[in-house]
Amino acid sequence: MDNSFHAPTKIPHEIHEITTEAAPSSGVAGMSGMGGSGGGVAGMSGIMGAIGTGPAIAVVKAKPAGPVRVSSGVATGNLINKITPVYPAIAKAAHVQGQVVLHAIISKTGTIENLTVESGPPMLRQAAIDGVRQWRYKPYLLNGEPTEVDTTITVNFTTGG
Repeated sequence: MDNSFHAPTKIPHEIHEITTEAAPSSGVAGMSGMGGSGGGVAGMSGIMGAIGTGPAIAVVKAKPAGPVRVSSGVATGNLINKITPVYPAIAKAAHVQGQVVLHAIISKTGTIENLTVESGPPMLRQAAIDGVRQWRYKPYLLNGEPTEVDTTITVNFTTGG
């Protein structure tokens, strides 16, 4: 390893935590009550002359406060059951086509929990909601645990002509 940063070649499905043992705390040199050697400059308390081993810093794994924001492409990769929305006959007869963009919260179990329309032709919106509400996803794992996902879903309606 050359200890430099490199762009990932693929998006990981899981993020693994790497933990190390904390070094014993012996204080900082020159600070009273913290252990270590006196150090410092004579007659100038509080000025450190050398750096000792300070207290270990604990790494706390924070849990997200709400759903984790995931791109639509990553969410699509976890899609396991896709029901094609039914093209409304009246919209097809009127040659209405386009994209309906939905905002979705996917639960820890992979079901659609909350679904709202962001944009799209009004005649196609309800059909998109009815179809997508039935979709099922593989649970998204963060640090090995299932977590809620916040994403967008785009449904394309074309007349095929």
